[in-house]
Amino acid sequence: MATVFDVPADLLIEEMARDLREAKKLAEPGFVLYAKSGSHRERAPQRKDWWYVRCASILRRMYIDGSCGTERLRSYYGGRKAFKVAPHHFRKASGKVIRTCLQALEKEGLLKREKFGRSVSALGTKYLSQAAEKVNKNMAEQHILEKRAEVKLPELKAAEAKTEKKSLKKKRIAKELSVDEIISGVKGGKQKK
Repeated sequence: MATVFDVPADLLIEEMARDLREAKKLAEPGFVLYAKSGSHRERAPQRKDWWYVRCASILRRMYIDGSCGTERLRSYYGGRKAFKVAPHHFRKASGKVIRTCLQALEKEGLLKREKFGRSVSALGTKYLSQAAEKVNKNMAEQHILEKRAEVKLPELKAAEAKTEKKSLKKKRIAKELSVDEIISGVKGGKQKK
């Protein structure tokens, strides 16, 4: 059975975000259409479903780190704010975005409140394990398809080599004929124009 640590993070987050969006488990807040993910960003995210991706990422991060709160997640998702001439400075991510993600995940039962911050609940651990298993299964199927393609590849290469040999042979014969015509024309005293 695959765990969160066995599968690539990007594939796991995409799978969970798709599931959260399609199952309508989390209600997307209204400000998501206009908000940036932090003060260090120049523009709002381009993806329409970025809030679900952030929720999935937070859920994975909390599974890996254990119990943590909004401030630690703000630092994790923060970045460098670029100034025109002055040097870059670190800025934390938006607290409201992270807080609403945590509240939505807690309302769904995937997170539970602790003395300091929140942690992943038993239901959340089960959900993460199922998503990891699904990603692992998809990766295995993809690997099988790649292996089948690799098996067919030598056959295709052999067929291409055969046709290439034939075309080279035809070109060589055409070249020899043209050389013979030139030589015969020179010997006979007549040159073709």
